Amino acid sequence: MRAYLVLQDGSVYVGRSRGANCDCYCEVVFTTGMAGYVETLTDPSFFKQGVVLTYPIIGNYGVNLDDMESDRIWMGCLIVRELSDIASNFRSQMTINEFLLKYNIPAIEGVDTRAITKKIRDKGTMAGFLTTKEFDMDEVLKKLRDFRVTGAVAATSAAQVKHMPGAGKRVALYDFGTKKSIPEYLNNMGFDVTIYPYNTPAETVIASKPDGIMLSNGPGDPKDCPEAIAILKKLYQTDIPIFGICLGHQLFALATGADTVKLPFGHRGENHPVKDLETGVVYITSQNHGYVISSIDENVAAMSHMNINDSTLEGLHYKNKNIRTVQFHPEASPGPRETGYLFETFAKMMGGNE
Repeated sequence: MRAYLVLQDGSVYVGRSRGANCDCYCEVVFTTGMAGYVETLTDPSFFKQGVVLTYPIIGNYGVNLDDMESDRIWMGCLIVRELSDIASNFRSQMTINEFLLKYNIPAIEGVDTRAITKKIRDKGTMAGFLTTKEFDMDEVLKKLRDFRVTGAVAATSAAQVKHMPGAGKRVALYDFGTKKSIPEYLNNMGFDVTIYPYNTPAETVIASKPDGIMLSNGPGDPKDCPEAIAILKKLYQTDIPIFGICLGHQLFALATGADTVKLPFGHRGENHPVKDLETGVVYITSQNHGYVISSIDENVAAMSHMNINDSTLEGLHYKNKNIRTVQFHPEASPGPRETGYLFETFAKMMGGNE
C-alpha cells in the first residue's frame, strides 16, 4: 500500500506503508545508530516523533522484547529505507513489522532517508504527517504549522512509585520518562532504587532519606515542565548527592538559573564525541535530545563536558555541591559504554556502593 510523508515545508515523500495503517502527525527527527532499533523505538524520549533511521536496512535481527527500554513504543511513526521481514537472530521473537503492529505504530519504507536527513540538517527539525489516504495539502500544512509536542513528561513518567531492591546505597530516581536501562544500571551496581513519578513533591523524596538522587532522561521541551523545575529548586537546597542525565540535566540547569534553547536538528545517535574537560579525554557517546543548555550562572556551575562537533554544553559540575549532570547517556543502551565511569563517580559522591 502506498504511503505519503508530508513535511512542514510542503515536500512529499512517497513510499510503502508498513506497520499500522493509521495517520500520524509528528515531529520529524533523525538518528544515526546502525543498530539498537528496538531500544530506539521504545525510548520515551522519542515521544510523538517521526524517527528517520539513517542506516538503510532496519529489522534484520528481528525484535527481542527483553531489549525494550519501556513497556511500549513511544514514537509517532518510523521512517526507513528498507524494513526487513527476515529476522536472522536466535534471540528474535518477532519481526519489526509485527512489533509495529503490536503497538499500532505506522511506518513508511522505500523513501530516500538520506534526502530527508539532509533536508532536516539544512532546514532544521520540522513537523510531518504520515498517511495512506488522499489528503488536502492546505489543510495538512495548516495543522503542521500548528503542531507541537506537549504533555510529554506527564505521558511517559511512571504513574506509581516502584521499588527495585538492592543491598547498597539507596537511590531515589525521578522519572521524567526514563529508559529502563538507567535504574537497571544502578540496580546492577547493587544500589537500592526507588523510582518516583515526575511530580512527586521534593519533601516526599527528602523524607525517604535517600543516599543520592538520580534525575532521568525524558522527552519534550524542558521549559514545559515548571512543576518539575520547582521541585528541583528545593532539591538544590539540600546536601543530597544528585546525578542528572539528558532531560534531568536540562531541568536542573533551569532550576538553578540557566537557560535552554532548541537545537536546529538535535543530537540523536550512538557516535557523538564529547570531551571531559577535567581530564581532556574524548569519549564517544549515545545521545537523544533536541534541546541544549545555552547559558549558565557561572557562580553556580561550571561546564564539565563539551560536544566536539558543535561545542555545545554536555555536562555540568555544580560548585560547592555534590551534583553532576550530563546531556548524553552514560548508560548507553544502545551505544558505547565509555562514559559508564560517571555512575562510579555518582557512587563515590554517595560514599561508595556499600
